[in-house]
Amino acid sequence: MLTLFDYLPSQNAYKVRLLLSHLGLPYRTELVSIFEGEGQQAEYLAINPTGAVPALRLDDGRVLAESNAILTFLASGTQYLPDDAFAAAKVQQWMSFEQDCILNIASLRHWTMTGKLARRPAALVAMRRAGGLRALQILERELAQRPFICGDQYTIADIALFAYTHRADEAGLPLREFAQVCAWIERVRAQPGFLDEHHPYSIDSHSSRELP
Repeated sequence: MLTLFDYLPSQNAYKVRLLLSHLGLPYRTELVSIFEGEGQQAEYLAINPTGAVPALRLDDGRVLAESNAILTFLASGTQYLPDDAFAAAKVQQWMSFEQDCILNIASLRHWTMTGKLARRPAALVAMRRAGGLRALQILERELAQRPFICGDQYTIADIALFAYTHRADEAGLPLREFAQVCAWIERVRAQPGFLDEHHPYSIDSHSSRELP
């Protein structure tokens, strides 16, 4: 059986749980208390060198880390990743956008929900906020043209983008002002096997290496 190394408040880990739910795949969970330092212990660093979550151990013992790499692996041969080379590359294009641009939303949310925002330099917060707004503006424009980010088909690109985008209000960003994004969020929620769960951070949590 698959083993998911997880930390429940992590939206990166949620991406994997969401796809596993869509696929109906059984798996077991090993929680990694990253705020308490478990991610930096030698045993876990042998699983994921960054000490972050998620990571996935296969039945044969091989291990894969990084949420979008895991999504790509699990989605191979399914409806969530096109067989056509160009269409598959477009999925990867938007997953790269998620890593580069949605990171701004993820960082702001992490700082806000763990009480760290006031300790961050004002210029850095302003830069992240501008980057988060720009990411939402790009998604708003693109999703006005098609139901899902790569076209008519719901793919792992949507899953990757959804994880932090649908929590943008928790980052202090005006998500409701982006009507097309909000409509897309509802289309994602309507997908068979959608996993509706939310595990907030504790404001007492310590620093960790989890990418927010």
